[in-house]
Amino acid sequence: MSKVTNPTQRSLEPADCESLKKLIREVPDFPKPGILFYDITTLLRDKLGFARLIDALSANYIGKEIDLVLGMEARGFIFGPALAYRLNAGFVPVRKPGKLPAETIKISYALEYGSNALEIHKDAIEKSQRILIVDDLLATGGTAAATADLASQLGAEIAGLAFVVELDFLKGRERLAKYDVHSLLHYAR
Repeated sequence: MSKVTNPTQRSLEPADCESLKKLIREVPDFPKPGILFYDITTLLRDKLGFARLIDALSANYIGKEIDLVLGMEARGFIFGPALAYRLNAGFVPVRKPGKLPAETIKISYALEYGSNALEIHKDAIEKSQRILIVDDLLATGGTAAATADLASQLGAEIAGLAFVVELDFLKGRERLAKYDVHSLLHYAR
């Protein structure tokens, strides 16, 4: 089966990025005082904005022979299947512990205030499959790094990590320096 390509897909120009940013609602003091939350639900409900976003995310990976797209719970489940469809790839959910029904492998990782864990089915990835990891937000990089570690344990070749939004000031990209990281929308503060 050949890979799907769409010659009209392209990366976003700076003006396009700004128009997509205007579709993201900024919520001050959520989830706690002093935090400015970037709410993507307003972008998701805009059919043209959402389509442009998926086209732009997938454009970076057309022709790179992606076998699987991995999406982390929960917002990676929104973007992952859409990207997998565009790239003619499969989709693999990476879940919180206890949510997957078959045998899994698990990784625990540190958060700013505590820890978290993720699981993936042991048979989700075949050795040497090329994978793309996708999520809505790159902040400190902990969740993405943990997902990359899980995929590596299963023998995957990590083709890249894709994010809708990157909070540049949190320097998550530095934690993921050994990977090809692609983010569409950047926030300096």
